[in-house]
Amino acid sequence: MPHPTTIAGRPPSASHLTLSQIMDQHHTNLMGTVHGGRILNLIDSVAGVVAARHSDGPAVTAAIDETAFLRAVRVGDVVHVDARITWAGRSSMEVAVKVTADRWDRAVPPTDVATAHLVMVAVDDAGQPRPVPPLLAETDGDRRRYREAEIRREHRLALRRALLDGVEEG
Repeated sequence: MPHPTTIAGRPPSASHLTLSQIMDQHHTNLMGTVHGGRILNLIDSVAGVVAARHSDGPAVTAAIDETAFLRAVRVGDVVHVDARITWAGRSSMEVAVKVTADRWDRAVPPTDVATAHLVMVAVDDAGQPRPVPPLLAETDGDRRRYREAEIRREHRLALRRALLDGVEEG
């Protein structure tokens, strides 16, 4: 995975993070389940920490895509937000997030709740993009996730070009 900078690379394991939180009645929507926005907030927050750890400084959210809500979360569920870097470019990184939940009062296997992919951009004190370390794959899973992230990146860039072309024509 070539990288144009001389910054030492880092493996995904160096910044991988899982955050767990018990959901209570303050997190619910009008349906009585945990508000999807609360789950998105957790996803964005954990992805931000992972990106900051990988890049040694602040990173901002540039895009959240490929988000899928698979199951509702209920009051009393313990939500686990697991995030890892899957791709790194010059100043941007993709973070894959998987959200699972289990019950606070029972030893049951966690169920899948949501997945998302975020693009984070490392920024300096002036808010300008700054270089990030390349990603060093350690496992076959890391290499597979990197290839998949490159495909998502190409799709995002193609979509952006198409949308910008449409704006210029209109």
